[in-house]
Amino acid sequence: MGVGLVMGNDWNMKTYMKGAAMLTIAAIIVKLLSAVYRVPFQNLVGDEGFYIYQQVYPFIGIITTWTSFGFAVALSKILSDYKVLGKDYAIPRVKRIAFYYIGFISIIFFILLFMGAGFLAKAMGDANLAQLLKAGSYVILLMPMLAVLKGDFQSDGRMQPVAYAQVVEQAVRVFVILFGTWLIISNSFDLYKAGSMAMYGAVAGELAGVILLSSIYWKSLKRPKKETVKTDDVPIWTIVKNLTLISISASISALLFLLFQLVDSFTVFQTLVESGMNKHQAMEKKGVYDRGQPLVQLGIVIASTLSLAIVPLVAHRMGKGSGRTAVPFMQLTYRVAFTFGVAAAMGLIVVLPYVNEMLFQTKEESTTLMVFSFQIVWMSLTLTLMAMLQGSGMVKIPTLFLLLGVLSKWLLNSILVPTYGVLGAAISGNISLAIIYVLMCYYFKKTWNIQFAPAVFYKGILKASILMIVCVVAYIILGDAVLFDNLSSRIQSIVISLTAVMLGATVFLVNIAKKRVIAEKEWFLLPFGRRMATFQLWLNKEK
Repeated sequence: MGVGLVMGNDWNMKTYMKGAAMLTIAAIIVKLLSAVYRVPFQNLVGDEGFYIYQQVYPFIGIITTWTSFGFAVALSKILSDYKVLGKDYAIPRVKRIAFYYIGFISIIFFILLFMGAGFLAKAMGDANLAQLLKAGSYVILLMPMLAVLKGDFQSDGRMQPVAYAQVVEQAVRVFVILFGTWLIISNSFDLYKAGSMAMYGAVAGELAGVILLSSIYWKSLKRPKKETVKTDDVPIWTIVKNLTLISISASISALLFLLFQLVDSFTVFQTLVESGMNKHQAMEKKGVYDRGQPLVQLGIVIASTLSLAIVPLVAHRMGKGSGRTAVPFMQLTYRVAFTFGVAAAMGLIVVLPYVNEMLFQTKEESTTLMVFSFQIVWMSLTLTLMAMLQGSGMVKIPTLFLLLGVLSKWLLNSILVPTYGVLGAAISGNISLAIIYVLMCYYFKKTWNIQFAPAVFYKGILKASILMIVCVVAYIILGDAVLFDNLSSRIQSIVISLTAVMLGATVFLVNIAKKRVIAEKEWFLLPFGRRMATFQLWLNKEK
């Protein structure tokens, strides 16, 4: 989201770090809220209610991500380009063109989603989902204002309003979803009404963002001098084309996880029913399977926030004609994404049955969720590679790889789900993401011909992971059989989950710090890496 920073004349490392830190904090808060609110929501509505919400959520998520995030990044870059060229007088016209174009797209999507709600619901095998699609469609109408305001602030390097808006949007959304759902469940226990309320939560959140950004914008608005602008100075078609291409490339990696969820919405429930499962049971199975979504979201927080930070940095280095100086940052970002992707996936898989019961009340389908959680590794690496390629201006081929992965997910679901049920959907997700990663890695290395990490790095991560797994498994066996044997099942799961996660994280971090898998000077380059660097220096001070 910091693309707009890259193009300004006053761009420097201090500005970059400040903007990146602000957006990184906001992104972490938003992603944590996005993952965490699903836990109390599932506890309120159960697995069937969770299925209802997760069936429709990808539709709204995809459209809002593309319009409010992708178009904001695209507009900020275009506005920055005009400012660099000294054509500030053309800025109002560019913003008007962007507003009308995004508005046109939003109206089209609103009509398609609202009028086509019945058709889409039937295509998913559940006609009752139409009311949720209609409720969620209203959020699309807020996108033009949100995208233009965010893009305008970002083009000026003013990241604070954008960061505040992101957090406010999510906080309001979560509050409306949870409070509204609680009211409905308390009075009627109509799960489809509860799902509709969750959709209205998205509308409320985006509206809060529009109000906040509008108030900041009008307070800071300076009355511009009257300028005569030639139509030729602002070619409409060029603006529209650039907005479309840049917005898609900027948001495609963020859309990947949502597109996989969309494939599941159309295939998993229906295939389970066609395979002989009754509808109620299939709804619950899909709801249990969907528990994996927030777990993976939490697991990829570090990688996704790193990807936000690396795009403008790589683009800046490339723009200065010193592309090779971007290589150390690429290598470091990849190694950090690999380190924490593997640690998060392995750590979660080991404790998953207990985390499953702690968060979602039962240990049902824990094996499926273990397989699902391994997607953290592929997602972390794919997001990072996509971000680096995006920063280098190479997005067309990687975008095709992502779309190929989505197609692979659809085909594999149709093959594996009839035989293996929701476990088959989890396996297909891993295979499809692995295909994307391999293709993207090949393309990246063919272009750059660099080594991401030496063999000793992978050995260090492998040893740290094995040690973490051994320690955590031993602790879980002891805790389950002896230490917490007298506690009730869910309380035991809560205690074991929390303590085992802390133990695993400590063992892993101490091990990689002791082995200096990532050097101190490299930690200092990362957002919030100073603490780890200090800890690593202290741990190795006797050497």
